Amino acid sequence: MLLEKRMSKLKQWMKDSDIDIIMCQTRANVFYYSGFDTDPHERLVAIFIPQNDQPFMVCPGMEVNQVQSIFSTGEIIGYTDTENPWEKINNALRSRNLSPNKMAIEKLLSWERVKYLTQICPLTELIEVDEVVLNSRLIKSDDEIRNLREAAKLADYGIQVGIGALKEGITELEVLATIEFELKKAGIREMSFSTMVLFGEKGGDPHGNPGDRKLKKGDSVLFDLGVVWQGYCSDITRTVFFDHVTDHDKNIYEAVLQAQQAALNECEPGNPISNLDKAARGFFKGVGLDGYFPHRIGHGLGIEVHEFPSLNETNDEPLQAGITLTIEPGLYIPNKVGVRIEDDVLITEDGYETLTKFPKELTIVP
Repeated sequence: MLLEKRMSKLKQWMKDSDIDIIMCQTRANVFYYSGFDTDPHERLVAIFIPQNDQPFMVCPGMEVNQVQSIFSTGEIIGYTDTENPWEKINNALRSRNLSPNKMAIEKLLSWERVKYLTQICPLTELIEVDEVVLNSRLIKSDDEIRNLREAAKLADYGIQVGIGALKEGITELEVLATIEFELKKAGIREMSFSTMVLFGEKGGDPHGNPGDRKLKKGDSVLFDLGVVWQGYCSDITRTVFFDHVTDHDKNIYEAVLQAQQAALNECEPGNPISNLDKAARGFFKGVGLDGYFPHRIGHGLGIEVHEFPSLNETNDEPLQAGITLTIEPGLYIPNKVGVRIEDDVLITEDGYETLTKFPKELTIVP
């Protein structure tokens, strides 16, 4: 029923915009309209949605069985590694008497695929569909929110495991491996991005790479992780301290925590999205630390770990109930310390709900 509702909404836009057919081939959008989720690597997995006909899917033959168990609203066209899927697409269009004047495609379609597409549809005007589809994914349904809540709960568990693994002399990669091992045991097949565990001065790089750095007394420990649950992502960051914390690092931590609350206070329907970033950035400026906050306040969250809306200080679109996003201010002192605190947030009718629940008060791990 949910997939049919999504398809119906899309077809109404196609009718209003005089679009004959849409092709989606990014993993997230194929999942959104078909329910089938896979990493196709270099192979083509795509769904074609005509305005006045049933959709059809194209996928490697070895995945047809999986698609059949999920996708029941149209034809499934499989191909082998020695077959050209575009020939099969061409045949599918011709058998349906489809000679589209306008076709909507994603901007991430590769140049190679654009060439194939223009060969089989040489008279077709191609336009971008990204904004329409991403805006359709913006407001989450009750089912999507349930999946996001569960993904957030499992992310909380990942932080708990990580903190429990801390001991003097352990490496960042050893802690990371413990987190992912325990999450696999809990039923997680896939992380939503590369797990981050950074000790001490390495946290001064917002996107640092975990390695063989060993944990020492007085180190900060920055965890950034997320999981995929039923196709939906979570993303949490917590920073703790091992054995003790210096006054300098404590002040940095408290500033980040207050900046996050300032942004959360702006999370209510109707507020401009830009207010969230401005609130945190304004707080940092007030305490003379704005030069150490190099990224936006957060990002949209859903099927992809980064999706609409963009939470930067120039986006004045209003928040709406049903949007899910992250709030993640951070301060990064190069070669010294980094602190980031991140939560997954659902905009509700009268404010917000934090989906990630792991405590945020300053924590010293003995």
